[in-house]
Amino acid sequence: MRIENSFIPVRGVGERTERSLWEEGVLTWEAFDPSAAPVGEKTGQRIETFVADALERLDDGDARYFGDAFPSGERWRLYENFREDTCFFDIETTGLDSAQNDVTTVSFHRDGETTTLVRGHDLTAEALREQFTDAALVASFNGKRFDVPFLEDNFDISIDTPHIDLMYPCRRLDLTGGLKSIEKEVGIDRDRPDLSGRDAVRLWHQYERDGDEDALDTLVSYNRDDTANLSNLMDVVVESLHADSIGPFLE
Repeated sequence: MRIENSFIPVRGVGERTERSLWEEGVLTWEAFDPSAAPVGEKTGQRIETFVADALERLDDGDARYFGDAFPSGERWRLYENFREDTCFFDIETTGLDSAQNDVTTVSFHRDGETTTLVRGHDLTAEALREQFTDAALVASFNGKRFDVPFLEDNFDISIDTPHIDLMYPCRRLDLTGGLKSIEKEVGIDRDRPDLSGRDAVRLWHQYERDGDEDALDTLVSYNRDDTANLSNLMDVVVESLHADSIGPFLE
């Protein structure tokens, strides 16, 4: 599924209308002919207007435009167009309350490379802004409710890059629970499956209290696994949702 296969951003086009377009062989914007499409005249005009604008925006790489245009539940469709410029991220903290607890590590995974920022070393507001501002899309698991508010509260930054929170498309596929249980269900492996969020808190305190560099290395490795595995999960999610939507019509 690519952005060019999508008509759902157009006012008046819901899932049923979009599917009827696909059934009639209108699988891309270029294939749309208002005189032959199974839509009314006004809807056809709105589709034409959207396509004309969207083609220019896509040429410009304007992910923000599409992030605003697509319903939040359909932003997964942006991924194939912006795959290389999608920044996966995950944070570790000392607790669940952003007013009382600290962010200890933040990892970013983009185009096959992973970067980790560590509290007291290089984890700064400026470094965070650089990672988020430079990305076309950001992707997380439960990041909208936890990671983003935590970072914004702790570092006085605003994260407004178009965001795909994988927790929600996973639910559409009946993949529920935490990230690690979902990874196990879909066959994604990690180096230390025995570690949990509680261990991440313990490891940080062990490092902070005792100067235990091995504990910090383990924490960083755990955080990096969380983040890199989001990329693998995205591939599973996008492939599955593609198969459940336009996939059969492209065969």
